[in-house]
Amino acid sequence: MAKKELPLKEVSIEELFFGSEKVVYEIPIYQRNYAWEKDEITALVQDVYDAYLKDKSHPYYIGTLVSYHKSDRVYEIIDGQQRLTTIRLLLEALDIHPSNHLTYRARKKSDDTIKYYDGLKDKLDEKDSGIENGFKFAKAAVGDIVGYDNKQGFITYFRSNVHIIHYQVPKDIDLNHYFEIMNSRGEQLEKHEIVKANLMQELKDDEKKLFNRIWECCSEMSVYVQQNLNDIKREDVFGAQLVDFKPNSFDELLTSYRKYVNSDDKESTDISLSDIIAKGKNGEWAGQVEESEKKDSFQPIIDFPNFLLIVLKITRMNEEGFSPVSFNLDDKELLNEFSIARMDANKVRRFAYTLLKSRYLLDNYVVHHSKEEDTIDSNPWKLQVWHKDETTKKGQLRNLSENEGLQDKLTHLLSMFEVSFTARQRKNYLFYCLMYLLTDDRRNIGDYAAFVESLADRFFNKVYLDAGKLNAINTPIPGSFDEVILENNRLCRGDYERKNADTFEMIYGNGTEASRGVPLFIFNYLDYRLWRLYDQTMRGKNYKKENRERREFFDGIGCSDFELKAFDQFYFSRTRRSLEHYYPQATATGEQGRLDQNQINCLGNYAMIGSEANSSGSNWSPKTKLDHYLDSSGKISQISVASLKFMIMMQMCKDNLKWEFEQIREHQSRMVSILTGNM
Repeated sequence: MAKKELPLKEVSIEELFFGSEKVVYEIPIYQRNYAWEKDEITALVQDVYDAYLKDKSHPYYIGTLVSYHKSDRVYEIIDGQQRLTTIRLLLEALDIHPSNHLTYRARKKSDDTIKYYDGLKDKLDEKDSGIENGFKFAKAAVGDIVGYDNKQGFITYFRSNVHIIHYQVPKDIDLNHYFEIMNSRGEQLEKHEIVKANLMQELKDDEKKLFNRIWECCSEMSVYVQQNLNDIKREDVFGAQLVDFKPNSFDELLTSYRKYVNSDDKESTDISLSDIIAKGKNGEWAGQVEESEKKDSFQPIIDFPNFLLIVLKITRMNEEGFSPVSFNLDDKELLNEFSIARMDANKVRRFAYTLLKSRYLLDNYVVHHSKEEDTIDSNPWKLQVWHKDETTKKGQLRNLSENEGLQDKLTHLLSMFEVSFTARQRKNYLFYCLMYLLTDDRRNIGDYAAFVESLADRFFNKVYLDAGKLNAINTPIPGSFDEVILENNRLCRGDYERKNADTFEMIYGNGTEASRGVPLFIFNYLDYRLWRLYDQTMRGKNYKKENRERREFFDGIGCSDFELKAFDQFYFSRTRRSLEHYYPQATATGEQGRLDQNQINCLGNYAMIGSEANSSGSNWSPKTKLDHYLDSSGKISQISVASLKFMIMMQMCKDNLKWEFEQIREHQSRMVSILTGNM
């Protein structure tokens, strides 16, 4: 008897939410609460916007939706409710009100909140914070990425060209039996599991086993790789103290593996997709550490599929004819990029070796975030090496550099990049850092810090100060970074032209005309330059307020002394999520005595606000904001963690007892001088 196929249909957002047949999508009680965060929502908007700019006629696929035809025009969502809810919130953020609705069964707070957005409820007694925050993130992403000028075109594309594959489980199917089938299979096979199976087919015998060991120990992204690799004697790979990477090739790894693997191992080398699902998910292939060794875990800055793409790109850099500019660091293209690479046995071996070495470098030479909350007293960004202590013979953590100044400089630089490029598929900086570390076997920490600092400077001068590399809202166009950082598929090391203040204001404005927007990287790089200025001139000097050098420092940044503690405590908090007008946008009219929209939409009036700052304060006057944000009672988190630039703005307001265009222009002039290296 022929196998019965589940009905599926490719539908647009228009058909899903505005179809002629009015339907209701019901989220059942067994589904978890809505949980998408800012990074996921922003990445989705950015991906759709990129597709819109690339080809306005081409469809963009947003994933799958599985529903059960519960009753007349009611569909119970079995899988895909997070994505469906996000689409609904994006429609609301675009001021679009669909005719088809979502409901939450037996979850009153969630149901009331989504009905409020659907216009079916006038007020709310209680809000679902996940849905409410999701709408705020969606609204911010639309404003920051799409902007006003492109909004109508984007709406048309979003409604008509963004497609989803909709599986509709028919009413005559036993739903319990359907769940049983799904559960017996486990989670759906992910793209990286398909890649793994395809690559392993190119290898022979114990090569397959070694490849699998490398893959499994690298895929657990929240634990140091030295702790996960035990199928090979770790000292053979990472040295006596586990702080180096000794092998020079896959063959050397294989020799070590053959020495220590059990000769009686009967594990099959004929590995199929079903084997990967069964054994991989049961942990039979996962590397195990000694029971007495506690794993040091952290919050990774990238997920495994996107890390695989970075490693693949690095592996292919020596291939004749390879174009890094056309390579896509987006996990949606994972299968496609590996298909294009045409991975034969030699390429797979080289990739596996690079994967393990890159993972070692990522864990020990790039920042990760601890599991602590962001507080003013402790920097949660860690740049630490996991090693074996010579005395205790136990695994421990230590800072990458014993030089405190060098350690802080590298931590600030790497975390600055990380908060600028939070989306896990947009980490060009991470590709360049790993590429540098892979080609510099000495790994001198001072040289590494100098490289990362020069990388930030190149980003600023050669991409963000080149109008030809930016789109209509001053966001770098695809390929911009590779074009200026790489030359003949090697990292550029030569000198380059540094742009001046005139170039900056031609692109980002000075308040005399409408600005197209100022990217997040500009603000983060500026705060790094401000911290670096403090680091080079004030740090550790114990200067008193009346000291001439200290007065010159604060005169140079344009305000009176607000103590050095703010600089010493500063770090790039992940709460840096909102750019706000210090002079409020709501009161800008252009009338006499008031600033106009051009004047307030420039670098000099923008402030970086932490997520814990009072979001309702966006319409406060500059003086009111000053009183609230500098409140010493502790009710509001100290804003110094979020932005040094904002501290300077507030001190200027305090010094002058006002914040008008005169102060905005003076502040912008000084900040641009610091950005362009003229101070």
